[in-house]
Amino acid sequence: MFHEYRDEISQLKIKNAHFEKIFEEHNQLDKKIIEAEKNPSSNHLQIEEMKKLKLKLKDEIYTMIVQHSKSQK
Repeated sequence: MFHEYRDEISQLKIKNAHFEKIFEEHNQLDKKIIEAEKNPSSNHLQIEEMKKLKLKLKDEIYTMIVQHSKSQK
C-alpha cells in the first residue's frame, strides 16, 4: 500500500502513534479479509463491513501522508 510513500510512512510510524495504530489496524483487517474470503461459510456482510472500515482507514492514512509530505517541503 502506498509504496511510493515508503519513506513518509516510515517517518510517520516513528513520529505519530495514531498513524502507526491505524496503519497496523489496516494491515490486520487486510489479513482478516483475505482469510474470511477463503472460507466459504464466512458472513459476507461482515466481510463487506471490514472492507468499508479498511477503506476508511486507508483514506485517513493517505490524508496523513499527504499532510506530512506538504509539511516537509
